[in-house]
Amino acid sequence: MNPFTPLGKLGPVCRLGLATRGTAALEAADVRHAIDRGIHLLHWCGKPDGLSRAVRELGARRDSVLISAHLESATAREATPELDRLLGALGTDRIDLVTYYYVEHEHEWQTITGPGGAHEAMVRAQAAGKVGALGVTSHQRKLAATMAASGLLDAIMVRYNAAHRGAERDLFPVTDRLCLPVITYTSLRWKALLDATPHDPPGFRPPTAPECYRFVLASPSVAVALTAPHDGRELDQNLAILDDWTPLSAPRYAELAAHGQRVRRHAGRFP
Repeated sequence: MNPFTPLGKLGPVCRLGLATRGTAALEAADVRHAIDRGIHLLHWCGKPDGLSRAVRELGARRDSVLISAHLESATAREATPELDRLLGALGTDRIDLVTYYYVEHEHEWQTITGPGGAHEAMVRAQAAGKVGALGVTSHQRKLAATMAASGLLDAIMVRYNAAHRGAERDLFPVTDRLCLPVITYTSLRWKALLDATPHDPPGFRPPTAPECYRFVLASPSVAVALTAPHDGRELDQNLAILDDWTPLSAPRYAELAAHGQRVRRHAGRFP
């Protein structure tokens, strides 16, 4: 399993990225530790936390990482000051990847990309060197495929794990054809994949967190899987994949695929 992949115009990147979600206890030192271990892509949730503090303190190391952040605004009038706030909070003059945040409906995408939409502002920001690449985050796979096919984006960010594999059918064929990088989140299915279910076969061993990331990264359609640990202890557990990029064996992959289906039945189904 290759530990690096091209992330479109942003260049090569480690296939495990680090994200925060607003409630984590990660400290700036933990983020610096992840960078020292080889993490390149840092995805910020937009709330002050250890990741934003670490980015502000990067100094000369800023060019060694890629910074990604969500943009919540749909209009150009709102997007320009929001971007400036993000840049100020991170203490940087550019964000390498800006993703339109949780675009779940077609009309939202039409607003973003229409006249006076946020996309106009972000294209201007790209020309000014404030933004490197543009992406979108969505749970709606078919809509994500439509947005991918628009030609306006450099990356797609979607949910994908052993319990949520619909992207293999609805999205990956499009992004593969376009050579458009896909960044995934919730590899652990909010930790449900780490637990046993009442329907597990005898002798089944639930996966570790690194195995869940290996499952996601086994897909050649996935460029980067984001890990969003709660604290430094969880971070170290997840970073274990960096020490050994050996892929899952075929039998173990099949076991985890079956486990994902059991988790869906036991923990609740999502679209």
